[in-house]
Amino acid sequence: MTDRFRSVLVANRGEIACRVVRACNTLGLDTVAVCSEADRRSLHVEAAQRFEVLGPASARESYLRADRIIEAALRSGAQAVHPGYGFLSENADFAQAVLDANLVWIGPSPETIAEMGNKPRARELAADAGVPVLPAGRLNGDTVDQALELAQRIGFPLLIKAAAGGGGIGIQRVDSPEALQQAIERTRSLGSRLFGSGQVYLEKFIPIARHIEVQVLGDGRGHVIHLFERDCSVQRRFQKVIEETPAPALSEESRQALCRDAVRFAESRRYAGPGTVEFIVDAATQSHYFLEMNTRIQVEHGITEMVTGVDIVALQLAIANGEGLSLTQTDVVSNGASIECRIYAEDPRLAFRPSTGRLQTLRFPAATSSVRIDSGFREGDVVTPHYDPLIAKIMTHADDRRHCLRLMEQALGEVVIEGVKTNVDLLRRTIHHQAFTVPGRVHTGFFVEHARDLALG
Repeated sequence: MTDRFRSVLVANRGEIACRVVRACNTLGLDTVAVCSEADRRSLHVEAAQRFEVLGPASARESYLRADRIIEAALRSGAQAVHPGYGFLSENADFAQAVLDANLVWIGPSPETIAEMGNKPRARELAADAGVPVLPAGRLNGDTVDQALELAQRIGFPLLIKAAAGGGGIGIQRVDSPEALQQAIERTRSLGSRLFGSGQVYLEKFIPIARHIEVQVLGDGRGHVIHLFERDCSVQRRFQKVIEETPAPALSEESRQALCRDAVRFAESRRYAGPGTVEFIVDAATQSHYFLEMNTRIQVEHGITEMVTGVDIVALQLAIANGEGLSLTQTDVVSNGASIECRIYAEDPRLAFRPSTGRLQTLRFPAATSSVRIDSGFREGDVVTPHYDPLIAKIMTHADDRRHCLRLMEQALGEVVIEGVKTNVDLLRRTIHHQAFTVPGRVHTGFFVEHARDLALG
């Protein structure tokens, strides 16, 4: 590494904070964790060399306090800030504040974050770069007539989305004009509360669609490569639950087109670091359409690491430290298949309601070269209502999808969690379901279509 920074403050918690600390340790970088009062004894705090307490348990008084995070970085002597994912990771003002404090921001430029954070603007930029987009439009006024006119032009069914949103949060499906206004009001309210903006936009909804994303890496100077695609179609409430790579039953022509368009778009923005260009793919035609770009490390980055052998977080740190991108496209090869299952503390029978409590028992399968466990919890830790209920990610890797699924079946069978309700049984039922085991049958409405088979409430 160069000398641009030797100490990194990780502005996050849980498994992603542990993951970043692990990469820093590999590179010989010092680490500073931040935590709320509720997280003082958490795994990510224990993993780092030093820690700083930000405030009370509430994320709004701790992990979302940009001023306190920057104060902690300066107080601890950290020279750089890694935002992880979620919280302030895609907040352009936070990125700029980090730079203004003469700290290194480990991520793309604040300008790029702002462009991609405004979803309608990102769509416009994608279209300008020659990337296909779905029919959509911003809702600038408050009148019912304007909303109806825009909706009729796009066509039902459609989605209402928060312009500043992400991660599937707040998306409303609308099938008729009668349901339009109420859905708009709900999304506006949620957008104002969670993202600081009540602006919404309408987008055409493809009922039978796949959600496929492409991992890209850029050096900020126009050199961008891709690390192939991931299928993220198994979702609840538009949020991912199971991801895999390569995307099954995707033609080589479609795969190349997706990767080509993702690189083209990232190059047009002179993108720096890891990012993910997300697409909706029509299951019938395999036509793809730009959805959004996430300007951060993804939850599911690990399966890409398993098939490519590329340490994405280590490269992210190297790029931020001024070393550029050491890989060329021909250096990246995808070997075999990898699948990730996200284990959440939630009750799938009660509309995935989060479950809280002490993890009285927490046992995972042993980690091997074929089985990877990323978690921020230990037995005895408490799952609180203050943060995302993700307990762990289990990833398996094998020569082909069939063997990869078999490994996942074994791995999930060894998971024992007591003290909170989880989705482990749902994950087991899902990977055994014929619509999942047959390549290419999964789409974004999988849980809705098979709710009875999967015993969903």
